[in-house]
Amino acid sequence: MKIAFVHDFLLRLGGAERVLKVLMDMYPEAPVYTLLYDEKKVGKVFPKERVKTSSLQKFPRFLPGMHKFLFPFMPGAVEQFDLSGFDVVVSSSGAYSHGIVTNLETRHICYYHSPMRYAWDYTHEYVKEQQLGIFGELFVGRALHKVREWDFLAAQRVDEALANSKTVQNRIRKYYRQESTIIHPPVDTERFEPHPKNEGYFLIVSQLSHYKRIDLAVELFNMLGKRLVVIGTGPEERKLRRMAAGNVDFLGFKSDEVVKEYMENCRAFIFPGEDDFGIAPVEAMACGKPVLGLRKGGLTETMVEGVTGEFFEEQTLESMEAGLTQLLIHEKGYKPAVIAKHAQNYSVKAFEKAMREVIETVQ
Repeated sequence: MKIAFVHDFLLRLGGAERVLKVLMDMYPEAPVYTLLYDEKKVGKVFPKERVKTSSLQKFPRFLPGMHKFLFPFMPGAVEQFDLSGFDVVVSSSGAYSHGIVTNLETRHICYYHSPMRYAWDYTHEYVKEQQLGIFGELFVGRALHKVREWDFLAAQRVDEALANSKTVQNRIRKYYRQESTIIHPPVDTERFEPHPKNEGYFLIVSQLSHYKRIDLAVELFNMLGKRLVVIGTGPEERKLRRMAAGNVDFLGFKSDEVVKEYMENCRAFIFPGEDDFGIAPVEAMACGKPVLGLRKGGLTETMVEGVTGEFFEEQTLESMEAGLTQLLIHEKGYKPAVIAKHAQNYSVKAFEKAMREVIETVQ
């Protein structure tokens, strides 16, 4: 059986790329097709020998983020991939890769990280964030309308749809009018061990973007005076550092080994934003640590209230403080071994087993 993978972009190492890496390790002979590839940033994980790029790779890119201006050309570029020699193609899609064109003999399985957010449920916020002016907004709005039309029709070409969470499953149903099967992303839970002791600090590991709402956590811990450690970088970093009091430490980017050490020794993990799945909270649970998080998105599937942590209801200071109070009240009742065992439901082995059953099932 000849297998190929298709992934939107290989420009950074994020959650979607972790999923792709596990899939490629499962099938080491399979190539990956992608719209754009940055060997300097991802070449160690995705060697160029296994990567096939689109015609857009030839476009000059003068500044970071320039690829977003190519979005009107991306539907056509992804449809140009010739995948006729493969029995099964698995697209790993958060934007365009589900739009590949395959022949009748090729089975197309799509693992959706999400329907493209900026074309659907995040479109108005996305356009405003670009600060394009009234004429720029009109142009981009019209272009996104065309992309939405293509996106819906492209989704109808998928033979079997998989969703990484119930949240994404609901988006697929709403925007594509399709049903899907949930297979949660792989979390490398086995590299963590439950640690019953801690060094007294609370921990955030996250990209520092506005929608992650790290500002809410910083404001809360400023007020309470408890120690908060933040690992990660992003566009909000400078702003967050300015607003932080002396009890909030920003460590920037850290290797997986350093992140592991901080997770194993934290008092609890803080997750103030909404995510479709949320790998970092599961990693913290694999260390036996309770999680405080917003009652929305994928965390509602991976966390058991009162057992592996606590929820807060709204992204407000008062609601988050109430959630943290509950966590501290119940702190002595959390059992690290129980929390860590629950995290194993989202292990790499669980993901591999579920994906093999789908990929290798003869239709």
